[in-house]
Amino acid sequence: MLRNSTILKITFISISLFAGANVFAQQKQLADYVNPFIGASTNMHLAGNPAGLGKTFPGAAVPFGMVQVSPNTITGGDNGSGYSYEHKTIEGFALNQMSGVGWYGDLGNFLVMPTAGTLQTSAGKEGDHDGYRSYYDKQSEKASAGYYSVNLTDNKIKAELTAAPHCGIMRFTFPENSGSRIQIDLARRVGGTSVAQYVKIVDEHTIQGWIKCTPEGGGWGNGDGKSFYTVYFYARFNKPLKDYGVWSANIPEGQGRKLQDIESAKYQNIIAHAAILPGTNEKLGKHLGFYTDFATKANEQVILKAGISYNSIEGARNNLETEIKDFDFDKVHQQARSLWNKALSKIQVTGGSTEEKYNFYTALYHTMIDPRTFQDVDGKYPGGDLKAHTADHFTKRTIFSGWDVFRSQMPLQTLINPGLVNDLINSQITLATENGSQYFDRWELLNAYSGCMIGNPSISVIADAYKKGIKGYDIDKAYQYSLNTAAKYGNGDRGFSTGGSSISGTLEYAYFDWCIAQLAKATGKTDDAAKYSARALAYQNVFDKDKGWFRPKMDNGQWEKWPAEGRLQQGYGTVESNPYQQGWFVPQDVPGLAKLLGGNQKAIADLTDFFEKAPSNLLWNNYYNHANEPVHHVPFLFNRLGAPWLTQKWTRIICQRAYHNKVEGLVGNEDVGQMSAWYVLAASGIAQVCPGDMRFEITSPVFNRTKINLDPKYAKGKAFTIVAKNNSPANVYIQSATLNGRPYHRCYLDYTAISSGATLELVMGPKPNKAWGK
Repeated sequence: MLRNSTILKITFISISLFAGANVFAQQKQLADYVNPFIGASTNMHLAGNPAGLGKTFPGAAVPFGMVQVSPNTITGGDNGSGYSYEHKTIEGFALNQMSGVGWYGDLGNFLVMPTAGTLQTSAGKEGDHDGYRSYYDKQSEKASAGYYSVNLTDNKIKAELTAAPHCGIMRFTFPENSGSRIQIDLARRVGGTSVAQYVKIVDEHTIQGWIKCTPEGGGWGNGDGKSFYTVYFYARFNKPLKDYGVWSANIPEGQGRKLQDIESAKYQNIIAHAAILPGTNEKLGKHLGFYTDFATKANEQVILKAGISYNSIEGARNNLETEIKDFDFDKVHQQARSLWNKALSKIQVTGGSTEEKYNFYTALYHTMIDPRTFQDVDGKYPGGDLKAHTADHFTKRTIFSGWDVFRSQMPLQTLINPGLVNDLINSQITLATENGSQYFDRWELLNAYSGCMIGNPSISVIADAYKKGIKGYDIDKAYQYSLNTAAKYGNGDRGFSTGGSSISGTLEYAYFDWCIAQLAKATGKTDDAAKYSARALAYQNVFDKDKGWFRPKMDNGQWEKWPAEGRLQQGYGTVESNPYQQGWFVPQDVPGLAKLLGGNQKAIADLTDFFEKAPSNLLWNNYYNHANEPVHHVPFLFNRLGAPWLTQKWTRIICQRAYHNKVEGLVGNEDVGQMSAWYVLAASGIAQVCPGDMRFEITSPVFNRTKINLDPKYAKGKAFTIVAKNNSPANVYIQSATLNGRPYHRCYLDYTAISSGATLELVMGPKPNKAWGK
């Protein structure tokens, strides 16, 4: 990889449309190293797999904010963010988005579009260019932390977006036109449609209302994700509402409203011929939109600001009046940048190439989208019992992509945002209490228990947090709900899972049972500790000694038929993986796994083959498949097996090959922070293989110096610093180390060393020192 000045020239050419050439003429702030276009594509062809690429959104947000103001190019498919860079038209700009997910996605509500000419009530389809969507000038499209802009070419309108925690503000620069317009599609929803809407004109500058989304309208999992929520909005225009109205489509009783229904020609025809109702001041309907027409002078700026709430219209109004008091777009933008600069300063790196800094800080940025705030500025949030509640000692949060984020994203946050992890655990406990279930779901979205994926990831997050001293929640409830969760989903007394996910289920539930054992030990429950420690060995029950690998079982305990592809067979007892990939997931007992495989040396040889047979671009494959989560811990297993130089080698290779400062810069779905969190940790030089175990693996840092600023409420020290002397693309191997100035010979650290504010110095070289770290 080219370094420093050379790479700067290349990067300038490739990303000037993202950040603007003026960035390079001034002193860079950390926010200037954020390129929100990294991963902003769902392109399945380039990914080589239907899972697509990063699926991030390029729009404006603030750290862990409720609002994400972003362009949307398409409704439906597996386009969870609502946007894909290669699309040629934009439907509009919505106030909330999901980051890096598949499964049809959700949100994308309150879709605003500046237009002109004849009013169109349907967006039309990407590629056909009918409806209110517009072509846009790709060269004009810019995105940075807290800002997005683009020129819509159909009517020569410039759109700019920025955000506050609960609000968005959009600035549209119009040409001279007697028939300019802003229209808001209240029915629009990623992956489906909202099923009911209400809008009311409050005064000549203000509208308010709500948007109801249920599984009948598709959305998350095309309805299978069970998402149900209402977005309340309160929006103000800087230009008076004089010539306005509503459109309302007549959706027949019994008409299906999931994705396949709304994409049909019949449904599209219905909404394209919606009734237009000029002068309507209030309307309740099944498919509504609002519009306001006005004349504009050349380069006239029309501004719309909106607050949202998931609790009430009053909450949305209060959010807006608290956070955006006027129509000063630039002030809101600068406030968003300031929030990002502060958040990104949690980790400070020096050295590395310009591209690596973009990769790092954009990755760190992507780890701070979720879990987002779910409460209003007054602390009120919608509970699992559908009643309003007030969070007093924590911030209520939502969107927990558990199966993904327990691996790297949550361990990262325990270091840089431990209060956030405390909030998340409180949010999970209160939801399980309010909805009466008294167990934790594996993938929560806006109070909905979607049941997406497998495992009991909340238990991992709680065990890891509690052992790190993050304890500001009801531990008795947390523990009991963990037991309830394991009783509802797990290997049970027979010690293995069956069905289509026999291997994945057995191995993952064994780990989560180990996590319960750690909680039990930490809280003095010795009987439970023994019980769940035994259950943590359940992985052994699906290991076939004759095949030398893991094999799924049927309900009667017999082996499933061994396929011709053997352990490379995708989906053979596994979820989004094959047995070769999933079989390495025994983080709680790596020595036991190695013993099953014939000892450390045989395990190292097999693991080396696993990496060497992966394609160089690390796109979706049957070996080391960095595009998906089940293998994210695997590069660090070499540390556990006595070959730490191979962990150093492969983590540096992955950082180089799987992360790039370009749209296709992520080899797989971002998955709500997990893909990026892996990079942040690995590039820093540490990682946690087994959350709940306080051991952090040491690996080869990308940067010469990484300083992780610690939270004094949770850590004894001020900062944990890793220094890599003689670091370069060639010098990837650790020769020696000191910890706080004293020689250090281990390839791992205990969490207490990190939280105490230690300094780890590594001397790097071009060849492995096989004597170090064993």
